[in-house]
Amino acid sequence: MTSKRARSPHLFPWLLWAATLAGIWAEGRAAPYPPPAAGSGAPLNILLITTDDMGCEFVGAFGATVPNITPNLDALASQGIRFTQAHVTSAICQPSRSALMTGRYPHRSGALGFTPIREEVPTLPESLRKAGYLNGIFSKTEHLEPKEKFCWDVEIPAQDLRDGRDPALYYRQAKEFFKKAKEAGRPFFLMANTSDPHRPFAGSAGKRREKEGANPPIHFAPGQIPVPRFLPDLPDVQKDLAQYGSSISRADKSVGEILRALSESGLSENTLVTHLGDNGMPFPFAKTNCYRASTRTPWIVRWPGVVKPGAVEDEQMISGIDFMPTVLEAAGIPAPGGPDGGMDGRSFLPLLKDLKDHKQSGRDFVVTFINSTALKRDYPMRALQTKHCGYIFNPWSSGQTLFRNESQHGLTYQAMTEAASNDKAIAARVDFFLKRVPEEFYDYETDPDSLKNLIDDPAWKPKIEDLRARLLDVLESTGDPVAAKLKKRMAETR
Repeated sequence: MTSKRARSPHLFPWLLWAATLAGIWAEGRAAPYPPPAAGSGAPLNILLITTDDMGCEFVGAFGATVPNITPNLDALASQGIRFTQAHVTSAICQPSRSALMTGRYPHRSGALGFTPIREEVPTLPESLRKAGYLNGIFSKTEHLEPKEKFCWDVEIPAQDLRDGRDPALYYRQAKEFFKKAKEAGRPFFLMANTSDPHRPFAGSAGKRREKEGANPPIHFAPGQIPVPRFLPDLPDVQKDLAQYGSSISRADKSVGEILRALSESGLSENTLVTHLGDNGMPFPFAKTNCYRASTRTPWIVRWPGVVKPGAVEDEQMISGIDFMPTVLEAAGIPAPGGPDGGMDGRSFLPLLKDLKDHKQSGRDFVVTFINSTALKRDYPMRALQTKHCGYIFNPWSSGQTLFRNESQHGLTYQAMTEAASNDKAIAARVDFFLKRVPEEFYDYETDPDSLKNLIDDPAWKPKIEDLRARLLDVLESTGDPVAAKLKKRMAETR
């Protein structure tokens, strides 16, 4: 007679998973370290959702004033923890994502711009595969290179998701992926990337006409999306932002559909879900820069039974390089090649478990980077940001070199250049955007939009020197070639 235990629908997948691990062990790979997750005794599933160019300012749970623009992200935040002082490592797609998958700064992974990581750099998917995980990725497949380092078992390109802009297709593909993992009896890691709200926006026309994509849940009209203070309030800026907002609503719908598929799979309770944007909004003074609006990201983590629903961490700072070490520790998998696996980031698992008693030292700042743009032009920038202020070093700025990036292709920059002929204030902003200065310093308490550069203000000299020194220490200790230029600058300004 068959026992009730033998008839359990949960036992067969567990045996399959164990058999898979045994096979991996037999092939001579590293021993698996299956984690107990949320008291279930089963290996922890990992779901990472990224929304492309999602500015923190436009998510309701992070303070957006636009009604109902991100209901699904707001619901996710209510079920987990939101980090209000989280930053990606670089405000450019490929180096940002490479930092998530390696735990390393760009100069330490090789992904300086749209370039692959170095062959010897360990990746998160490699570690997870060795532990028996089924690895999957939706869209943005070309932004993690070389492909053999990311060992995806399931790879869904953007074109199979209507250019990464169709929530219904995200639901369908997610449902199939979760079913595949469940039938194989394997824990999963899924990196589900939306192409929204990246340009071209929903409803855009002309040279930047939207390719494909489903109808957004909300079509915003010009004036419905508030203009950030670091941009001028012009009619075409309002139009650009309205289209961006419509794309945000569609990205949020895709997030909701992925989570719906997870819920229907029955795997939600044993899945750690993370959401973040890969960089800030694709507008001047945000994406492809080192401003606060460039890298601050709506980072949310849901982990049933571990993370307290509705929790908020608004002091401790986390960065993109911290994702890989956190996931490995949460899953009970050792870092590759040693205690820290050569990673620059470190696990913030204690922050997920207990916000009161597990504060971490050294989480009062993050360092962010820009090296080269999609056009293969080098504009090295380095920034050290705290919750209260930020210092930026621009060694490329000479007064003659002109900055070029993707945000100049949209309606906003065109409107700014046209208005500059009759508006001295806008003309000054355009000139500053194009040329910058070697150093910038901003007081976020009084100037969260980085409008007034205080680098020459004597009242701030002690703080500026402190941030310079801390940034130099990070750059030197990690072998960043920009360190020598910063050191020279510091000597010249004493």
